[in-house]
Amino acid sequence: MSVSRSRRIAIVTDAWLPQTNGVVTTLRRTIECLVALGHSVLPVTPEGLRTVPCPTYPEIRLSLFARRAVARALERFQPDSVHIATEAPLGFAARSILAAHGQRFTTSYHTQFPQYLRARYPVPTAWSYAALRWFHGAAGRTMVNTPRVRDELAAQGFRNLVLWGRGVDTELFAPGPKDFLDLPRPVMAYAGRVAVEKSVEDFLALQLPGTKLVIGDGPALADLRARYPQAVFVGYRYGEDLARHLAAADVFVFPSRTDTFGLVMLEAMACGLPVAAYPVTGPVDVVEDGVTGALDEDLGTAVQRALQLDPARCRAHALTQGWDKATQQFLGNLQ
Repeated sequence: MSVSRSRRIAIVTDAWLPQTNGVVTTLRRTIECLVALGHSVLPVTPEGLRTVPCPTYPEIRLSLFARRAVARALERFQPDSVHIATEAPLGFAARSILAAHGQRFTTSYHTQFPQYLRARYPVPTAWSYAALRWFHGAAGRTMVNTPRVRDELAAQGFRNLVLWGRGVDTELFAPGPKDFLDLPRPVMAYAGRVAVEKSVEDFLALQLPGTKLVIGDGPALADLRARYPQAVFVGYRYGEDLARHLAAADVFVFPSRTDTFGLVMLEAMACGLPVAAYPVTGPVDVVEDGVTGALDEDLGTAVQRALQLDPARCRAHALTQGWDKATQQFLGNLQ
């Protein structure tokens, strides 16, 4: 790919290593592609800053009172473009600094916070959407990952919405030996945060033959492990180890109703796994029903249908979803 002009791009994010989620993966892969294209990138992250654990999510560290550190980082770097990836302390600090100086910037909407909060606390979604409209309203453009999310946010009064797709590393995530897992078949896998908003219990409660495999950790893990002892919980897996676990399964189950995308679904497809999910935001834009997975309000029915699909077609679809394409889209959206 050719680059017409090298740019200095600052990306401000509260979501960063050692967190393991789709937002962190998306930002890391995007930064790698930007650097490969010849751009200079400054990630402004909690790394090196004083942090406190996020309530109910201690693995997520928040950098409070970091406005001065963010201002110094941006002043030293002198970026051509600034992208704010998260609606959290660092994101709020950057927004305040840039808005005060009349500087243009972009934001992105990765997480359905109104639904996440509603799943945990009695917070009306209208309040959450009002706060998010205020946050993103100052941006020249707000990047969203699917047409469905764009339409939902537009209906909530959001403006300047543009698409920014996702990709998958098809060299890392690829079909592999099924005997890596010595478990009764079929093996139905879930990978991600084990938390109430992910509806993991919907998966664990299914009455189906075979093995339910849970890859991940989170605040609901201890409770679900105690209540569903027949399931296999292996904790977080990373890199090649994660890819081997996924490739050795037979179907990937994505029970969440609150994700904007669900990057792990693409990773599963790249390993040759059909996806079983609800027909909701995220899966409806990622899964082609009857080809790369099955969407059904009855999750058990979706699993049974997905098991009948051709793994090769899942892999073929994943091969069309490269990070280079998504990164060019990101570049085109920058202010």
